[in-house]
Amino acid sequence: MTNSKLLREIIDEKGYKLKYIAEKLGLSPYGLQLKIDNKQEFKTSEVAVLCDILEITSLEKKEEIFFAQ
Repeated sequence: MTNSKLLREIIDEKGYKLKYIAEKLGLSPYGLQLKIDNKQEFKTSEVAVLCDILEITSLEKKEEIFFAQ
C-alpha cells in the first residue's frame, strides 16, 4: 500500500504537477490519482520512474512510501 500523504508531500516539495508525473509514467492524470489513492497498485517500473523523478534513492524511503502497512 502506498503512503499517499508522504508521496504527495514529496511531489509538492519538488514542485511537480501530477500531470507532468503522469506523462512521465505513461498514465493519465486520473490514472495516476487512482494509484496515489491506493485504488490501483503502482507497477515496479512506475515506482522506479517515480523514484528517479523525485530523487528518492534511499531504500528505507522507498519502502516507507511504496510499501506502507
